[in-house]
Amino acid sequence: MRGVFVLFLAFMISHADSFITKEEYASGLYHNPRGVGCHLCHGEAGEGKLIARYKDEGEMKVFAGKPINKLSFKEFDEKVNSRIVGMPRYYLTDNEIQILYYYLHREEFQRAAQKHPKTH
Repeated sequence: MRGVFVLFLAFMISHADSFITKEEYASGLYHNPRGVGCHLCHGEAGEGKLIARYKDEGEMKVFAGKPINKLSFKEFDEKVNSRIVGMPRYYLTDNEIQILYYYLHREEFQRAAQKHPKTH
């Protein structure tokens, strides 16, 4: 039954007349892409976040999620698809990566859309 719901949700999200907005989908994906939300390590706005301080052989060390909100789309795409120590592997689709990037830059996209509205 869960599989049917997931397929239904994916179908609904992929259609323009979806029951959730692009912003809602983007936020949901950022906060729970595959069980561990991006915000837990990268912060609510992708600014980076301290995860832990610890001692290793007497030396203080820091484990932190890097800032991701200033990356270009190319850099963001490469990083998401790379094996980075400490980062879970999500196996995101190209569309999901684009939506996550949109989430981090949505205000810029919205300003640009206001300056250059589409004509239909």
